[in-house]
Amino acid sequence: MIFCTRVSVHNSAREIGLVRWVDREVSFVARRYDGLAALIPLFDWLFCCPPHLRDLAAARLNVQPGARVLEIGCGSGRNFPALQRVVGPAGRIYGVDVSAGMLARARTLCKRKAWANVELTRCDAAEYITAEPLDGILFGLSYNTMAHHRMVLQHAWHMLRPGGRIVIMDVKPPPGRLGDIFLPVGAWLMKHTLLGNPYIRPWVHLSELAQDFAMEEFVFGSWYVCWGMKPVRAAAEQRDYLELRAAE
Repeated sequence: MIFCTRVSVHNSAREIGLVRWVDREVSFVARRYDGLAALIPLFDWLFCCPPHLRDLAAARLNVQPGARVLEIGCGSGRNFPALQRVVGPAGRIYGVDVSAGMLARARTLCKRKAWANVELTRCDAAEYITAEPLDGILFGLSYNTMAHHRMVLQHAWHMLRPGGRIVIMDVKPPPGRLGDIFLPVGAWLMKHTLLGNPYIRPWVHLSELAQDFAMEEFVFGSWYVCWGMKPVRAAAEQRDYLELRAAE
């Protein structure tokens, strides 16, 4: 059974514990995911990923058919079917990831599905630039794996068109006593598998930037989708930023 609650950012924040966490460099993360590429569906099952969560995250982008969207940390493309349903054949999906192994599976999926509207790039998300403003950006089970997640979020924010949304979908320790029990086990498991830092609070990071921030939690608060909109007044800031990056 899936339990869903809409919560405020302040009720979601948890104090960081004392379990030591060491963030890894981009190259280390890439190698780890190259080795795990074939096992990603197993981790969905192991962590009890709600079956509707990918479609919900795509829907929270709040885009229209024909939209341009980016998935940061797109992996093997497991969110692409949901993204295709919201952008349609006239839309475009950009995917960026550091793992060649994951992107190889994503390309195989796109070829099998005959999706001609997907463009995949292997690079650090902090260095990625699209050729056009983006209507929506999704971090799908990727934000916590990036040691420089705040930098990537800021960069994504600048690529997003005013009025567009950023959505973060991920797993986290549940609140209360259950989270206290889960956290040491989850931290150990993440350290040796997916490298998702369980101590950071992405919903707080996004709420500090976004307008109309909201968040939903599932499975006793262990899964969440949060989103926020870029204010329309940020148009000039976005233009200046993209021009500067293009000139580098």
